[in-house]
Amino acid sequence: MKKVYSLLVLLFAFNVFVSAQVAVQNLSTENLINPIGIDAKQPRFSWQLVSDKKNILQTAYEIKVSSNAGAKGDAWNSGKINSDQSLQIYYNGSPLVSGKKYFWQVRVTDNNGKTSSWSAPAFFETGLLNTSDWKAKWIQPGYKEDTAYQPSPLFRKEFINNKKIKSATAYITAHGLYEAHINGKRIGNAYLTPGWTSYNKRLAYQTYDVTNLLKDGKNAIAVMLGSGWYRGHLAWEDHKNIYGKDISLLMQLTITYNDGTTENIVTDESWKSSTGEIKSAEIYDGENIDARNSKAGWELAGYNDANWNDVKIGSFTNENLFASNNEPITKHEIFKPLKIFTTPNGEHVIDFGQNLVGWVILKAKGKAGDKITISHAEVLDKNGNFYIENLRLARSQDSYILKGGDEETFEPHFTFHGFRYIKIEGYTGEITADNFTAVTLYSDMKKTGTFTTSNELINKLQHNIQWGQRGNFLDVPTDCPQRDERLGWTGDAQVFSRTASFNMDVNNFFAKWLRDVEADQNENGSVPHVIPNVLNKSDAGSTGWADVSTVIPWNMYLAYGDKKILAQQYPSMKSWVGYMQNQSKNDLWNSGSHFGDWLYYIEGGSTDNYLIAQCFYAYSTQLVINAAKVLGKTEDVTFYTNLLQKVKTAFIKEYSTPNGRLTSNTQTAYVLALNFDMFPENLRMQAAERLTENIKNFDDHLTTGFLGTPYLCEVLSRFGYTDVAYKLLLQDTYPSWLYPVKMGATTIWERWDGIKPDSSFEDKGMNSFNHYAYGAIGDWMYRTAAGIDTYEDEPGYKHIKVMPHLGGNFTYMNADLQTHYGNLSSHWKVENGKTIFDIEIPANTKADIFIPATNADAITYLNGKLTASKDINVVGVEDKYVHIKTGSGKYSFIVN
Repeated sequence: MKKVYSLLVLLFAFNVFVSAQVAVQNLSTENLINPIGIDAKQPRFSWQLVSDKKNILQTAYEIKVSSNAGAKGDAWNSGKINSDQSLQIYYNGSPLVSGKKYFWQVRVTDNNGKTSSWSAPAFFETGLLNTSDWKAKWIQPGYKEDTAYQPSPLFRKEFINNKKIKSATAYITAHGLYEAHINGKRIGNAYLTPGWTSYNKRLAYQTYDVTNLLKDGKNAIAVMLGSGWYRGHLAWEDHKNIYGKDISLLMQLTITYNDGTTENIVTDESWKSSTGEIKSAEIYDGENIDARNSKAGWELAGYNDANWNDVKIGSFTNENLFASNNEPITKHEIFKPLKIFTTPNGEHVIDFGQNLVGWVILKAKGKAGDKITISHAEVLDKNGNFYIENLRLARSQDSYILKGGDEETFEPHFTFHGFRYIKIEGYTGEITADNFTAVTLYSDMKKTGTFTTSNELINKLQHNIQWGQRGNFLDVPTDCPQRDERLGWTGDAQVFSRTASFNMDVNNFFAKWLRDVEADQNENGSVPHVIPNVLNKSDAGSTGWADVSTVIPWNMYLAYGDKKILAQQYPSMKSWVGYMQNQSKNDLWNSGSHFGDWLYYIEGGSTDNYLIAQCFYAYSTQLVINAAKVLGKTEDVTFYTNLLQKVKTAFIKEYSTPNGRLTSNTQTAYVLALNFDMFPENLRMQAAERLTENIKNFDDHLTTGFLGTPYLCEVLSRFGYTDVAYKLLLQDTYPSWLYPVKMGATTIWERWDGIKPDSSFEDKGMNSFNHYAYGAIGDWMYRTAAGIDTYEDEPGYKHIKVMPHLGGNFTYMNADLQTHYGNLSSHWKVENGKTIFDIEIPANTKADIFIPATNADAITYLNGKLTASKDINVVGVEDKYVHIKTGSGKYSFIVN
């Protein structure tokens, strides 16, 4: 018994010792967990520290990278590096080899002198690092295509494997969209690959580990293509074949055998081509499948393809190929019918309860030739009938022709829809919930932020913000997912980017898209309205839209501390500011065509487009100054600082009276002028007063559009009017954020009154019910109301600011953010006359916490006085907040 007790004591002591040590977890390479297909020749490593102690900081790290699981740092051993950096450390070892898996580990030393154990191994696999690594040829259908409907081509090849396989990796891309199989099993879980980029300049390829799909003996590769964004209809006026008329495949399967030899199975003249059941597939119009034309077994070895056509070899460059390092589009939530009903017009309709983006999986049984059609809609009209007029020319319809016999299952491959409701035609059996399933599609970004409050309408608003993001982040940030548009509108993306970075990890998503912004930027520096640009080159240079080139790189730097984005986009940032400079006379930019404060409340008055342009001219110039400071470009700092002063002087001279009254007496005018510091210090408070008076004149309603709305509440809080900001947030009559919520919205609307109080609709030509731009209020909710923010001196939440702004009769508000350092939380609640603040700061960070209280003695911490604690530092009282400095850990403060 004594021995058992002694053993228990030893085990307890060991557990205490282990729990007191710092540990390392969540290793990532290029912000991805164990990625394959990385084409960065110096990939970046990141990790998180974990400790049950407070105020833990890293003081040193050591990384070792190995060329195989057994080697110990043969590719790179950093040695002990004295640094607190735990994010985005560049590989600095021997040159990486294409198509090779590397293993890496890290250990750290903390500020208590404790060194962690080596982390569990992580890995990354390189892609094809050189263009010459591609051995495959581009192949195209060998038959004459039906140019009217463009049925999806099928490609196949069989090969024999007689050796034991160690690993097999597939590299695939296409002109169009692809879906690939090996031996009848789907390759990967990504959809709508290779995604959408400025194809002629940048075409992504995907990398897959297919080792488990191969077998001994005969194997078959089968690939199906769709027109997609490459040659399908996009935008308006019958735009198609924007990137080319061809539809082509490039695939390389590299097999490594146990004996050390390798073999490449590539697309070449030996492949076969044909068509199958997909008779047409378009992004806007939907997909048409005739199961009678399916080729049973074509994905398997032994299939008789004697009647198939040969393939043609395409002549295309591979210089534009790059490895896809952003998250692919994948399936996510599924929805079963909430309600099945017949409309007053006799339509058979299913309501899935959520406006979503994806498609419907259908099960049906019937006779050969029976045709089932599914149409998609976001809303019903005021009489309860199916409504599709706001889709404009997008048919958004999938049709399926049965082959007959047993129950059949259908789902699209190369399209997507924005919908809550579907209309079913031609279904011969009983329409039941078991036979219809809605599946969501969006880029597979990690969900990072949660925000909940005591107000259910605000919780629904947050729900709508998140679903607007999910539905419109399909490889590019689209404006809407349902009508004949679905384009990467730059203005929408830039106003929403900071909100997006709270809800999801959009670091790689925007890093990829920003390269297309740069690729499609015109030679004169103007930025197109949409990216990838499928409009005319002259459709560019609109203020607030083109500023995407400066705003999002800076926002990503703030959210993730990603200096690489700034460095890569810096020439683009300068080029855009240079364009505005060249368009200006005497530092005043009052020329060109601009969207202005898009879809503002018209009774609130129009804001001069050139006043807006001057404000964003200053803002982008400021962001270039900020980036130049980070990148150490001192000459640029001096140049653009001088330019900024001249831009602001020109603004005051042109648009302001001596006492600070603007020529446009609108909320947006004052919001932008205040947010971008266009006024001298002595005129700012009076401008804020004018803004609040304007809001009162509209009975506490906003009147702002796309460009004014994102900054409205932030400006109010900055100048001491948080109470007014809460009034706007909680306003539930038109125009307001909560009006659509009370009207039943499940996503953010394009217009403040997409559905009017009498249930009639706004202009059908521009009335999306899934349009995230006005969801930019989320940024104020997270960073100001809940109080989670980052300082610019150490961005990415390395230096954290927690400063909740209470108000609006909320009894609690909780915000949690999974930063790249770990979980960051700010919770507050009012209970029994006391306000309780629960805050969590992740390891290897520091924080300035501001608790709303008149003095430190009013705050209880650890059941005692705040000033008596040793693990925090009370700085003092600043503007009705007690300022506290601290490090990592969980903290609870009670204000009596």
